[in-house]
Amino acid sequence: MAAFNVTPSDPSIFILTGIPGLEAAHIWISIPFSTFYFISLMGNFTLLFVVCREQTLHKPMYLLLCMLALTDIATPTFVVPKALCIFWFNLKGITMAECLTQMFFLNTVSVTQSAMLVTMAFDRYVAICNPLRYATILSNARIAKLGLVLGLIRAFLFILPMPLLLSRQPFCANRIIAHTFCDHMAVAKMSYGDITVNRTYGLVIAFVVIMFDLTLIALSYGLILRAVLRVSSKKAHQKAFSTCTAHIAVMMMSYPSFLFSTVTYRFGQGIAPHVHIILASVYYLLLPMFNPII
Repeated sequence: MAAFNVTPSDPSIFILTGIPGLEAAHIWISIPFSTFYFISLMGNFTLLFVVCREQTLHKPMYLLLCMLALTDIATPTFVVPKALCIFWFNLKGITMAECLTQMFFLNTVSVTQSAMLVTMAFDRYVAICNPLRYATILSNARIAKLGLVLGLIRAFLFILPMPLLLSRQPFCANRIIAHTFCDHMAVAKMSYGDITVNRTYGLVIAFVVIMFDLTLIALSYGLILRAVLRVSSKKAHQKAFSTCTAHIAVMMMSYPSFLFSTVTYRFGQGIAPHVHIILASVYYLLLPMFNPII
């Protein structure tokens, strides 16, 4: 077991404790972690396989679903393998470079996923409000460009300062992170320097991205609702609402859980640490598992 224990005496090593207060139950906690991860991978890879194989599904809406599936594969992949190493083998050590890299990619994927939801809302708007021009307005190439520009490039530019700012911080000798992964604020709180900029930037980015994306989504669905209410046919109403239900369900699970986790980690000092970690795990594990089902 000596090979599995990494002490924080090495200045380049951080220690991820897992879920503090529930160390004795780590083996049992690993069961839902690994199960949810496996179901998430199976569901999302199945979705990708079906869309790739079926030529009739090579349409903008299904391309968006594939892009969302890729983010759903990446999100838990950046979290679960390291968490299982902690739970099963007590491998808690992670270098600073690995920690900042994990943080960067995890947050980049989250912001990219939010952009995918915005693009999906725009897709539903065009499909319902301008069905005759749908193929002209939203081609596969245009959807891919929207995903690349609004998604990846925006996420890269917004998230890159987070690890860069943290890499300049002086850290305490006792580099113990009470978490299963390198959360931005969990790492920042280990610094004995001034983390006001880090704290403010992380919070501003979270709210700017979410508020901007939610505004665009609300605008799309507002226009959809106005167009649907102008039609007297109940059948048309049902078709429109059934088309949007799945997307709305994904958003209702995504944004509230992310916001609640973000706010409580910064301002919920009275909340037990294991509650913070469980909330974050719900966001990063359950959503990728449910999205292919929805």
